[in-house]
Amino acid sequence: MTNNPPSRRWFKSSRSAQGNECLEVYLDTNRVGVRDSKNPGGPELFFTNEQWDRFLGSDIWDR
Repeated sequence: MTNNPPSRRWFKSSRSAQGNECLEVYLDTNRVGVRDSKNPGGPELFFTNEQWDRFLGSDIWDR
């Protein structure tokens, strides 16, 4: 885990209720990060692009 990458790279879903009840996503060329939008100074998880692609393509969404 890493804390506080540049804030300009964190994105929230436009569907987030009142703009603060979702995950935020960090994008860069080598990794994808996620964090709780209600706690931007809290824990952050980072994945390689390959790990993120595998997660999105997994069957977890079919359950």
